[in-house]
Amino acid sequence: MAGYLFKWLSVAALSFGMAKPHPLYISVTEISQNPKDKILEISCKVFTNDFEAVLEKMSGTRVDLSAAPDKVAASRLIEQYVEKHLQLKVDGKAVALHFVGSENENDGTWSYFQVNDVAAVRRIDVVDALLYENFPQQINILHVTVGGVRKSTRLDCPAANASFEF
Repeated sequence: MAGYLFKWLSVAALSFGMAKPHPLYISVTEISQNPKDKILEISCKVFTNDFEAVLEKMSGTRVDLSAAPDKVAASRLIEQYVEKHLQLKVDGKAVALHFVGSENENDGTWSYFQVNDVAAVRRIDVVDALLYENFPQQINILHVTVGGVRKSTRLDCPAANASFEF
């Protein structure tokens, strides 16, 4: 669903002749519990040009995620940025995101994280302020799946907090 929504938004932006600037500023974050491996799997997708803009602001250097000459440095920027702007608590305890990697898809960049040692989940609290510092019209969509139950919410900048109970 998130991939379909993002693809639709990308096509809509391109069809109006807006390859760079676009009328929608949106991210989609999916959080899924993997009970077999006792991890939370997190994937975040944002428009690549928007992501590059915030990473450039953070680092003070030019960032090109689609053809980064130094993939290690680009990965480190992605990791640092997302870990600062996306925080999770599981059952009231802050958890650490571990960067798994990233990839580009059409006009979007996916970044992947996981949280280890999560056997059971009753509640997930999320702070999602991705891209808020650059785009006051930013919308962040969250989908959280635990035990086969999926819950979703939309956060409009400046709102950054959401809670999900299972």
